[in-house]
Amino acid sequence: MLKAKAIMTTDLVTVTKDTDIYDAIHVMIARNVTGLPVIDSERNLVGVVTEKDVLSLLYNMEDRPGDVQDYMTQAVVAFDQEDSVAEIAASLKDHPFRRVPILKGGKLVGVVSRKDIIRFMKDQGSRPTMPAQNPSEVVR
Repeated sequence: MLKAKAIMTTDLVTVTKDTDIYDAIHVMIARNVTGLPVIDSERNLVGVVTEKDVLSLLYNMEDRPGDVQDYMTQAVVAFDQEDSVAEIAASLKDHPFRRVPILKGGKLVGVVSRKDIIRFMKDQGSRPTMPAQNPSEVVR
């Protein structure tokens, strides 16, 4: 069984809930990512902030709107690094998000995106076997 840790991206760009929202937007643009994991000082995942989360700023451009915590999504679907890529692929197929955080002992250690799975399939000339049941997703 192929595990998340085998294909996850570990060079992560993260923010804290106290990061100014405009700074987070700048990071998303500069790093060409559509979302950022939000972590605390011990690398515990506390949420994610995405392009979709900050679209409401369009209506508040004149005000300094606040920090990441004012916009982030707190109920995050995450997986453990030992979970199967097939389970993650099934979740990404069934949900609108493009990537999921990967945890080890509750700490953020990586991210697996749709592109990571597709790239692996192309490189290996194989496909992950889809699970028969719903994946056991961890909601943080």
